[in-house]
Amino acid sequence: MDQLHLMKVYVAVAEEQGFAAAARRLALSPPAVTRAVAALEENLGVKLLNRTTRFVRTTESGARYLEDARRILGQVQLANEAAAGINADPAGNLVVTAPVMFGQMFVMPGIVDYLQRYPKTQVDAVFLDRVVNMLEEGVDVGIRIGELPDSTMRAIKVGSVRRILVASPDYLKRHGIVQSPDALHEHSLISSSAGKLVQEWRFDRPAKVGIAKDSSLMVRIQPRLTVTTNDAAIKAACAGFGIARLLSYQVSEQLAKGELKILLEHFEPTAMPVQIVHREGRLASVKVRAFIDLMSQRLQSNKSLN
Repeated sequence: MDQLHLMKVYVAVAEEQGFAAAARRLALSPPAVTRAVAALEENLGVKLLNRTTRFVRTTESGARYLEDARRILGQVQLANEAAAGINADPAGNLVVTAPVMFGQMFVMPGIVDYLQRYPKTQVDAVFLDRVVNMLEEGVDVGIRIGELPDSTMRAIKVGSVRRILVASPDYLKRHGIVQSPDALHEHSLISSSAGKLVQEWRFDRPAKVGIAKDSSLMVRIQPRLTVTTNDAAIKAACAGFGIARLLSYQVSEQLAKGELKILLEHFEPTAMPVQIVHREGRLASVKVRAFIDLMSQRLQSNKSLN
């Protein structure tokens, strides 16, 4: 029998935990399903399933083979979709995630562009200030800031952002320029709890003889104002209340207008990458490839990120 057919039948039996249920799922007769699994076990020389009158369970070898079979069948399906869809327009539902402000500022315009170009698509935009588990939450594409801990994801770097301290010219005129991170204790600090509340701000010491650039300095902060959104922190800083710690893209407009100034630039931590991540490999579906191509071009050409 065809190897892929045997694998498909085995996966159905293992997932349905029964031969009759697998037969119904595949529109085959129960004897045909039984013969296929027996043939696969004979070809492999390994027992894949434990059978009783009440249930069917995978053996230890069967469980490992099940994972491999699912992966191989998935790759075959993607290859078929890619070949059939070379000249097809993107269609179907796409789930996209990004941090809240980044999503509002950069991703949403790209989503609108995508939807206008491809009228057969629909998009669910999930903007959250937390790392979304893309596999568990059914997300197709994510835009993430920072290094990726999950090596199973495919990633495309499209820019970088810096973690910076900012204050208004009016505040600096009244309270003076901050010369070192230690001097922050003498100032009014604004902290945003978007994503997670950070009690310490990390800085990198400037390169000097005998001191590496990546030598870190941690400053425990006591903010006078804590807000739940980055937007609120920006407004408070622009109003002259104090010093806020934000990502460079979040205040690019205010910096360009002179409403905010950067402080302690020489102490900034290393810039963080902005990456488009997705679960699919090189044979990504047409709708995913089209969105990634469009968003990559938009983000890579944005001066706030490059």
